[in-house]
Order: sequence, then structure tokens, then C-alpha cells
Amino acid sequence: MTIKSLKALKGLDVEKVAKAIEADAGEALSGLRESLAEAQAGKFAAVHTPEQLAARKRGRPVGSVKADPKVATTIRLDAEVLEALKAAGPGWQTRANDALRAAFVAKKAAPRVPRTTA
Repeated sequence: MTIKSLKALKGLDVEKVAKAIEADAGEALSGLRESLAEAQAGKFAAVHTPEQLAARKRGRPVGSVKADPKVATTIRLDAEVLEALKAAGPGWQTRANDALRAAFVAKKAAPRVPRTTA
């Protein structure tokens, strides 16, 4: 059975299709009827018309790329510092970035004391 349009999907007998799929698989499949019902309701797998496809622009969708992406770099740290960062679990690089940012923001906000030479 091939479904060629959304209209045909709406008229689909979910129970009949589920029984055919399970007979072919040789076992009951959990969640099959729910998945078929969701597809029939259009909750998943949106159908696009040829006009919609032609109107799409190339490249990534707007808003899918950060305006200020991070920059890959190499930094040398003391073994103990790296070990402590990694010991805190996943996300250690983000936490390191946040700590560095906070240090620079705090330094920027602190009043500057002029150095005197003796």
C-alpha cells in the first residue's frame, strides 16, 4: 500500500494497517497504533507541496545558527586544573568558559588603581 497524498492518509484505517504490519513482522509491535494515529493526525512528518519545496531557500534555516558562535582553540592548563574541571562531569568546557568570562567581567568592572613605581 502506497500513500500518495495527505488526503489518502486521513482516510487510513489505522487498525487494518497495524494488523497487516504486525502480521508481516510476526509479532505485536508496541506503540505502532499510536504512531500511525499521530501520522494520520499530521503531528509528525509534515507533508510539503511542490510549491513549498520550490520556494525554500538553500542553506540552513534562519535562526538555526548562533549569531555569536564559539571559536575552537587550544589552551594549556595545569593537570590539576583540567582534572578538577573534568571531574565535575559533562559540560566542563562550558563551565570553564563561564568562569573565564566572569573573571574578565569582574576585572573590567573593578576600579583601576594606578601603579606607582618606586
